[in-house]
Amino acid sequence: QVQLVESGGGLVQAGGSLRLSCAASGRTEKSYVMAWFRQAPGKERDFVATIEWNGKSTDYVDSVKGRFTISRDNAKNTLYLQMNNLKPEDTAVYYCAATVGGGIYYRKWNYDYWGQGTQVTVSS
Repeated sequence: QVQLVESGGGLVQAGGSLRLSCAASGRTEKSYVMAWFRQAPGKERDFVATIEWNGKSTDYVDSVKGRFTISRDNAKNTLYLQMNNLKPEDTAVYYCAATVGGGIYYRKWNYDYWGQGTQVTVSS
């Protein structure tokens, strides 16, 4: 079992930046693919970014490419999402997710472990 706890959300003006963190605890000795998803009110939980266990491969949804960067520090068991040039449409609850495996995954049903989420609100 792995426990995930997100932090770093908040209220920011359009054009601003935030960095989200996701601290993992428990069975962290395994190799986990990790990802960020987000869920706006009344909408589905959508993929944002994913990263391979060793950090070598990453991918993003088109709407955040060039603005968001996913990274991880395995020594600290922490996943990050640097979000720059934020837009009002980025407003959502952001969740980190993990699953044992190699490569990168895009579907929420690929992930076994989820955090509780952190709210990001971008004002116009």
